[in-house]
Amino acid sequence: MCTEGTKARRERLHQLLLALIAQQDDLDLMDADGPMGLSVSGASDAAADAARWMERNRRVLQRYQALVRTAVTLDALVDAETSAGADVNEAF
Repeated sequence: MCTEGTKARRERLHQLLLALIAQQDDLDLMDADGPMGLSVSGASDAAADAARWMERNRRVLQRYQALVRTAVTLDALVDAETSAGADVNEAF
């Protein structure tokens, strides 16, 4: 069940994440095809290719995870500021 507050927060997170992604100069996408030549002889070369492929995808995934964590943190800070402002206004 999604409440209106949950929907609004999800929309804010989405907008923050899109803004962060838009600021990135060279944001790579994960390589879904996998390394070439895994079934070809020369297993050491194939293993090295597979390791490079996995390492690259791991770095790309970590970069996206960092963007999501940043968006969540920014949203929490904005929410805290908004709540603090509302508490001050209610006190007066």
